[in-house]
Amino acid sequence: MYLNIDLIKRLLYNIGMDKFQALAEPSRRKIIEILAQRGQLPASDIYEYFDVSPQAVSQHLKVLRESKLVLVEKQAQQRLYSVNTAAIAEVEEWARRYRQLWNQRFDAIEQILQRENSKENKINE
Repeated sequence: MYLNIDLIKRLLYNIGMDKFQALAEPSRRKIIEILAQRGQLPASDIYEYFDVSPQAVSQHLKVLRESKLVLVEKQAQQRLYSVNTAAIAEVEEWARRYRQLWNQRFDAIEQILQRENSKENKINE
């Protein structure tokens, strides 16, 4: 089984895993979805999608900023938020590797089961 060294470091030292912690919270996932659909938005527009206080949404935006899942651009008095596509691609790559790993394991189990099933069929003939 082959795991690349960067993945091993991340698993051992929790490097970069803060993205996953940030995405674990439903409100933060919703913010990412809103920004992905609508593009760059000021915080005031993002607040409108939630029934919680602007301070609560602001806290979620801070976590997303710190985990580098969103980018912030200052324009005059506004902060415009957008999805950091590179960070999302990193999360997607991580998921792809694990999906591939699990698919390989399931394929191996399926082969074993097929061999055992064919042995059983030969015995019953």
